Amino acid sequence: MNRDAKRVAIVQSNYIPWKGYFDLIAASDEFILYDDAQYTRRDWRNRNQIKTPQGVQWLSVPVKVKGKYHQSIRETEIDGADWAPLHWKRLQQNYARAPHFERYADELEALYTGRTYGMLSELNFAMLTWTLRQLEIDTRVSSSSDYELHGDRTEKLLNLCVQAGATEYLSGPAARSYLDEKLFADAGVAVRWFDYPAYPEYPQQWGDFVHGVTVLDVLFNCGPDARRYALTSKA
Repeated sequence: MNRDAKRVAIVQSNYIPWKGYFDLIAASDEFILYDDAQYTRRDWRNRNQIKTPQGVQWLSVPVKVKGKYHQSIRETEIDGADWAPLHWKRLQQNYARAPHFERYADELEALYTGRTYGMLSELNFAMLTWTLRQLEIDTRVSSSSDYELHGDRTEKLLNLCVQAGATEYLSGPAARSYLDEKLFADAGVAVRWFDYPAYPEYPQQWGDFVHGVTVLDVLFNCGPDARRYALTSKA
């Protein structure tokens, strides 16, 4: 008997990711947050970019990394709480004049200043689920910790897919350099590549258009029309 078709994507959690991250989620039936993966410094796990009058700038969440060379994302602690009101202030300063900033301001302010986050994955999940609601994406989101993990790099991904009942594994292009597609094929899971298509530009503040900034940029500038510019898989 053939299994019902099910497309699964598996990606580490990121802090307020860019629009392509959500496009990948929207193209999937289940999105597994791979927070059992090793935390990588100077990466997207705890930081992202915003547009400002001075150009693109980083918002970085401080995390505890000293002496913790092999900790997973799930084990990574946030260092203090002072960063949260500062991030919210930076968003206000640089997006207050965006056409749809006020539409999201109250809920976002509550996310930043109305609660305290101890772990990076907790923060990333809160921001992720809030953004999914704004973009009306109903993909099931789970965590790698919900499943059993074993094997090497490719085998772990395959085992997650098999346990989730996947018939297709949807992967970003970076995995082309290491993913063993034959291993997936032998297990009855087809590999599909998501290459992040050419996204349409939208009215964006502060100079030349930049695609790779946080998804908050398209929400603040486009409001309910953000799906048109962020979700090519649902166009």
